[in-house]
Amino acid sequence: MVTPEMVRDYIAKGLACEQVLVEGDGRHFDAVIVSAAFEGKRLVARHQLVYQALGDRMREEVHALSMKTLTPAEYAAQPVAPVPQQHHH
Repeated sequence: MVTPEMVRDYIAKGLACEQVLVEGDGRHFDAVIVSAAFEGKRLVARHQLVYQALGDRMREEVHALSMKTLTPAEYAAQPVAPVPQQHHH
């Protein structure tokens, strides 16, 4: 079975990435991919770069991949999840 780590490695080997985060259950995966290669590219072109990095594995091993493709600047501008406040009594 394909693991999220394997998908991450496949993408990272085929595309210069600052960060690749992948979660999944062996068939369906969610990925956040941060790469300078996405600069100036539309969403479809960004996804094509990822599909090229995955190559034949996209057809044979990875059945569904939903991805968020960001440039380093877009990633840096992402709102950060708030840290829960610790209450002292």
